[in-house]
Amino acid sequence: MKKIIHKADSRGYFDYGWLKTNHTFSFGNYYDPQRVNFGTLRVLNDDFVTPAQGFGTHPHNDMEIISIPLKGGLAHKDDTGSEGVIFPNEIQVMSAGTGIFHSEFNYSKEEETNFLQLWIFPDKKGHKPRYEQKHFDPDKRKNKLLKIVSPDKSDGNLWLNQDAYLSMTDLEKDKSLNYKLNTKGNGVYIFLIEGNVSAVGETLSKRDGMGIWETEEISISANEDSQVLLIEVPMN
Repeated sequence: MKKIIHKADSRGYFDYGWLKTNHTFSFGNYYDPQRVNFGTLRVLNDDFVTPAQGFGTHPHNDMEIISIPLKGGLAHKDDTGSEGVIFPNEIQVMSAGTGIFHSEFNYSKEEETNFLQLWIFPDKKGHKPRYEQKHFDPDKRKNKLLKIVSPDKSDGNLWLNQDAYLSMTDLEKDKSLNYKLNTKGNGVYIFLIEGNVSAVGETLSKRDGMGIWETEEISISANEDSQVLLIEVPMN
């Protein structure tokens, strides 16, 4: 087993007034040659956007983009005709594929919104652009893993063009669970949204991250009530 730890206070941080942003991996004005990606996970941003502000229309291509709101609402619009708002317990997947233009704004005119955005390299270039969003019952992740995104294109699933799996859990103090990797050779990146947990001999606090690979299963134990995001991705 191999592992790498990224403490919350080691992330790239920028305050643009309307946006306060934390970058786990190199992004924008933040560059660290030792922190460009974890396997096919290229971006993990933790963004705080002031009321009624946001990212104007801009392009993406050949990237699988997942947005996870933690507080407030995030409004989306793109040139495929998709338009919507996501709130906590909803997930958004956008396959940029051959090219897509979109905008993202804080839906509220009164309160800040906080969301995570992940970019994952696709399995190949040239996919058709697409957009989906889905609500997930938070009760289904209490002390157990809830799969929120996978490669499974069955009806009702949020899927992406990569052998990658995203799962979440709300783990109560002193509770534990095991995560078994779906694909041999994949790695898993643990991002602790809230709380304090122990995993593979390490302790993680709020907004810490840890990548683990060359293993088939990991155990996570909560030292206090915690919310955990697990991101399983190919390592090459």
